[in-house]
This record gives sequence, structure tokens and C-alpha cells, in this order.
Amino acid sequence: MVTERTRWWRTAAAVAAGALPCLAFPAPALWWFAYVALVPWMLLLRSAPTGRRAAQEGWLGGAGFIVAVHHWLLPSLHVFLLPVALLLGLLWIPWALLVRELLGGTPHGWRAAAALVLVPAGWLLSELARSWQGLGGPWGLLGASQWQVPPALRLASVGGVWLVSLLVVAVNCAVVLLVAVPRARVPAVAAVAGCAVLTGMVWLWLPLPEASGGVLRVAVVQPGLMADGPDGASGAGGTTATAAADAAQRRFDAQERLTGTLVGRRVDLVVWGESSVGADLATRPDLSRRLAALSARVGAPLLVNVDARRSDRPGIYKSSVLVGARGPTGDRYDKMRLVPFGEYVPARAVLGWATSVGKAAGEDRMRGAAPVVMGLPDGTRIGPLVCFESAFPDMSRELTRMGAAVLVAQSSTSTFQHSWAPAQHASLGALRAAENGRPFVHATLTGVSAVYGPSGARIGPALSTSASTAALYELPLARGTTLFVRFGNWPGGAAVAAVAAYCALRCVRAVRPGRPAPEPSAPPARTVRGSAARPGR
Repeated sequence: MVTERTRWWRTAAAVAAGALPCLAFPAPALWWFAYVALVPWMLLLRSAPTGRRAAQEGWLGGAGFIVAVHHWLLPSLHVFLLPVALLLGLLWIPWALLVRELLGGTPHGWRAAAALVLVPAGWLLSELARSWQGLGGPWGLLGASQWQVPPALRLASVGGVWLVSLLVVAVNCAVVLLVAVPRARVPAVAAVAGCAVLTGMVWLWLPLPEASGGVLRVAVVQPGLMADGPDGASGAGGTTATAAADAAQRRFDAQERLTGTLVGRRVDLVVWGESSVGADLATRPDLSRRLAALSARVGAPLLVNVDARRSDRPGIYKSSVLVGARGPTGDRYDKMRLVPFGEYVPARAVLGWATSVGKAAGEDRMRGAAPVVMGLPDGTRIGPLVCFESAFPDMSRELTRMGAAVLVAQSSTSTFQHSWAPAQHASLGALRAAENGRPFVHATLTGVSAVYGPSGARIGPALSTSASTAALYELPLARGTTLFVRFGNWPGGAAVAAVAAYCALRCVRAVRPGRPAPEPSAPPARTVRGSAARPGR
């Protein structure tokens, strides 16, 4: 019988176990820990006395994971982070039920083998669901913890970050079988060996992105924090319009000065961060002229990011704008996927009170309509993204399919300057580069800025959150198409198909008469003396 004290202990253990995987992500970056981080949580779930209890512990563990991975949002969302985490935690309930059903009791034979397939598939379903932009987007995907592991990056070129997540959860599942189920050690060892062989085959036989022979010299301008004002957060947190305008002007001046240090260094493209220009260039011809003159001096176009109310349509947009020696070239990309609460409040009529609790957007930003690929004077085509759009694998894939040779993300995480957020955000560029076989530039206002080659390996040093500089990088260009670009998120489709087939089989077996009852998945009951209960005693 489960006592009240046991319930509370298991509740606390579920939340703590769900939070453990956060240590695999930057800043701790214990990438190896990801392969065992789920084991405590799964051991708890497999021992749940009922399916209802397993569902509760899956929900609470999921909420603990969300809070741990997004804890840096607390200064902005405050207590609102807790209900968001409880809502998203519901997405782990199906996975928790699969863990109890397939790993509970003494699984062996077909059930152990099925667990090694279906438990990772169930985890991926939760990642696919919360990757929808309306639920916050794909931040903290388990596979993203492997951003600095070359074999994992090679797997990402085959099936995206989704394939890496499947592999990581499969290894966790195998460890659970090794630890808790002696009779299932053969399939568990076979699963670990299979994962190693698969990774090795991809690593050894899959060709690297084919070099095109070209090099693009890209400069990243990172001005650093501006004193006494916001950085990339205009309109948030109650900042006055005058203070925001003053901070934007100081930031513009600093970026102009740093860009000037690139004169004579043969640059092909200069990239400024998100919200690097605080006024619409059509209404501020003085800024447009200064940018054009700067482009002429450096001898390269500038990719700036305008965060302002547009003159040709209502609302505030975040837009990547390419500026050449004669002014804006006409290439413009308006951000399509906005940060919930940071740039818009979902269902503002209901949740508008969030603006009085934290630093939620006082006015919703407007969305762009379509991705844009921009052409540089030398013919190289670049695909711009803004801020956390770099977390969405489908967006960079679409730009690559449209012909982008270089992917560029303009970002600002200055609100979370002294947290794990800047390093986490910068690490996503490695995955997007590997998935698409294209170099990736992650340029921020205040760090961390980083550049990655077509294989996902970092090029040159990253710019830390304390840096204020203009850094020049040589990006090797590549051609060809990765399997991920060709086939997209096929691991997600396979996971959905596998779980659906299992559910269909369960339904068929449930309605067919004369079938024996399934083997109990819960551990055997214990007597008061601690010995396993046996029939007839």
C-alpha cells in the first residue's frame, strides 16, 4: 500500500529527476550526462503502482524539465513560468505511460525490444508537440545537448536534431534495462552496440559537405551592453520611449565605430545583431545615409536588424535589412516566428495580465509572411533568421532549399545576459549548420556570438558576453544536399507511426475475445515482511 509519505517522496523525486537533463545543456554543457540523465526518472516511472501514478509523475517530471531548462526566464515571467511549465509538462504523460507499460515489471524478449523502440519514439512525440511555436518552440530538445560532439552532428545531417534525440533516449532506455532487469541485458547490450554501430557507420561512410572552393569573409559586430538602457528589448518592462531611443542611438553609434575598424580588411559581409537599428530607415534618412557611407568605406554590404514601427504598414516589425553603398538594397526579411510573451502575448485578451507581472511585451510585434533569401554582390546567397528562429530546424532547412549558401541568425539575449541563455542559444547554430551542410553565423548584440562551418564545427573563437568588438571569420562554402534537407524530419514521422501502430495493436488485442490478460507491468506486490507474495501462500 502506498502511504501519503511515499506519495510526497515520489512527487519530489519526479520533479527533481525531470530537471536533471538540464545539466547536459550549456552552460554546464555536460553532454555525456545526457546518455544517463533520464535513467532516474525512468526507474521511478517503471515502479509506479498504477498508470495514473505514472501519468502524474510524467507530468511533474516534464514540468521540472521545463523549469530547469528555462529557469533563466524567471526574471521576465516570474511566477508565470510555473503554470507554463505545468501546462507543457502534460506532453510527457504518453511517454511516462509507455515507460511503465514496457519497462515495468520484468520485461524481456519482445517487450524489452519494443521498449527500446517505443520509449524513444514516445519521448520524441513530446518534443514534436512542444516544438510548435504556439507552445514556445523547440528550445531544450534533448538532441541539442550534443551540439559539440562531431559524430552526433553527423547524425543530425541525416535526420536532424530529432534523430540525435532518439539515439540519446534509446541509450537511456538500454541503461535502465541493464540496471533494473537482468533478464533483458542481452537486448540492452545489443541496443547500445547498435547505436554505436549506427553512429560509427554514419561517421565513417557519410561524406562531409562538399567544399565549393569559395570562402566568404563575414564580420560579426557585437557592441556589448549599453549602460542605462535596454538592449534589443524596446517597449518591454516599462522602459520609457525616450530612454529606449537614447539606448538605441548609443548602440547604433557603437556599432558604427566598431564596423569602422574593418576598413581595409577585405570583408564580404558585415552582420549586426537583432534590434541593432531602433528606427525605420524610411523615416530616418540620416541613419540610412550613415549606413550606406559605412558600407562604402568597408567595401561590403551590412546586414542590420530594424526593430521599429514601419512607415508603410501598421505595427512594429523586427526586420533583417541589407544595406549597400547606395542605401538599402530592397532585400528585407520580417521575422515570422515571435517569442511568446517576449514579443507577443498569446491570447492577450485573457493573458494580458502577464505584462503587469513580468517583462512581457506591452505591444505585440507583427509577423512576416515568408522566408527571404538575399543576394550579395559576389553572387553568394544568404538566408536570414531572427533570434530564436534559429531553434526551428524547418526554417533553416527551407532557406537552404531556397538556395541559401550561408545561414545568418541575428539575435539578442541581453535581457538574460548573466544566465545560461546566451550559451544555449549560440550552440543551436552548430546543429543548424550540420543539418543543412551550410555555414551558420550567430551574431548577437551582447554575446554569445559564434560562427560554424558546414559540418557544425566552430570556426574561430566565440565572442563572450563581455566582448565588445568586430570579429572577422572566413567561412568555407559548401554545395550538395544533406539527407535532412532532402527528407526533412523523417525520424518524427517514424516515431509517430511506431507509437500509432503500437496503440492500434493494443486496441485490436483488447477487443478480440478469448485473449489472455496481459502480463502485469507493475512490480510484484510486497508483503509486510518484504518478501515477494506468491500464489497459494
